[in-house]
Amino acid sequence: MDSDDVQHAAAEVEPLEAPEPTGPDLQAAFIAVRDGYAAEPMPTLAQRKAWLNRLLAMVRDNQVRICEAVARDFGTRSPVETLGAELMVVITGIQHLLAHLGGWMEPERRQTGALFAPAWSEVRYQPKGVVGVISPWNYPVHLALTPIATAFAAGNRVLLKPSELSPATSALLQELLHGAFPKDLIQVVTGGPEVGQAFASLPLNHIVFTGSTAVGRHVMRAAAENLTPVTLELGGKSPAIVHRKADLKHAVQRIVFAKVLNAGQTCIAVDYAMVPRELEGRFVELVNAQLDAFLGGRVADNPDFTSIITDRHRARLEQLVADAVAKGARITRYGSDDPASAGKVAPTILQGVDDTMDVMREEIFGPLLPVVPYDTLEQALAWVNARPRPLALYYFDRDERRIDQVLTGTHAGGVCVNDTLLHGAQEDIPFGGVGESGMGAYHGREGFLSLSHAKAVFHQRRIRLTWLFNPPYGQAVRTILKAVVG
Repeated sequence: MDSDDVQHAAAEVEPLEAPEPTGPDLQAAFIAVRDGYAAEPMPTLAQRKAWLNRLLAMVRDNQVRICEAVARDFGTRSPVETLGAELMVVITGIQHLLAHLGGWMEPERRQTGALFAPAWSEVRYQPKGVVGVISPWNYPVHLALTPIATAFAAGNRVLLKPSELSPATSALLQELLHGAFPKDLIQVVTGGPEVGQAFASLPLNHIVFTGSTAVGRHVMRAAAENLTPVTLELGGKSPAIVHRKADLKHAVQRIVFAKVLNAGQTCIAVDYAMVPRELEGRFVELVNAQLDAFLGGRVADNPDFTSIITDRHRARLEQLVADAVAKGARITRYGSDDPASAGKVAPTILQGVDDTMDVMREEIFGPLLPVVPYDTLEQALAWVNARPRPLALYYFDRDERRIDQVLTGTHAGGVCVNDTLLHGAQEDIPFGGVGESGMGAYHGREGFLSLSHAKAVFHQRRIRLTWLFNPPYGQAVRTILKAVVG
């Protein structure tokens, strides 16, 4: 997609209206993909690569349409953000799968105990069957297609339920996927929460859910009825800790980037910043200066600053600010225009926050940045460890000893050192939560393993020693047991 295409995508979004989502009956869709798997339970490497290449071509051939659909759903979203934070990640992820899939599919020889020689053991990876993907609205392409690509790589069929809050993108995904693949390989069903509940209650072979912790609990509860395993990619409050010896300007730039990208509507966005108490004032000054550098004083009419997805979500963010102010917080709003006129919320710094405020209890999912001062690094780590484990943690410092102290002394789904967000774009490390921020992981090999069944296989030889363990038990087996057990 060249610069002219990007400008075209940006220009075209205004007059278009999002289509109403429609789709196949949920039960019929499930039966189609279930029967497809039953007819072909172990697709070859060549078949899986063909599916991945077709998915790759689908994304590349429809870049402009995808950018238009996403922008319609948000109201304002730069095609550059959709290209960089969604399509580029999907494309590089598929390329990684294609490059490594052959090796991952090979049976693995495993060690066999000496007493069982000359038998041998191996692990074979086979598809689980039908993988259900429930994707969210904040990155409606990336968080739908990346799990689909991973499921294809593992040889599975897919049932997708995209978010009803991004109807234009959901309808486009349905059209493109149904046009590119047979209906017994993948089906897309749309609808509201009632469809999502019914979806999670199906006897699927695995569910990948990305969304809020509250909804994740409902998904896991519904899946439990069928003993369906789940990968839950949730959220939580991801902290950024800035050490007093860190490069403060660099830290601020990366933290502000995480709050400006997609207007902070990112599951691994910085939820609050912890800064040394003596640097709090300077930190706030630098945040405002960095917002100037990124946004140029414009919020409402800035084409590079994304709108909040719905009026309800915008009202929720404004209520978080109002609640904090009522309880004593001080705020600094960025910009002088009225962002609500464009469905936006102004970037807002909150100081003097505490645990009585909703903004410090709920995942923010927007361009609000609470600042929490601390005195010692140990105090900052204790603060983080006293709260639910986050999906991401960010630490800014160049001292390797302190970096190791943070890495070993905290729990988080993933960590960036001296940056934000970018660990989520690395295909050769797992992406996943821990505790209330989720369970399971995917991306790359970990995704292949998560959506495959590791079948343990033991091969017995014609000549074997295990006959010694047959009754009646003689002295030979007693001698062996005494030598091993003691």
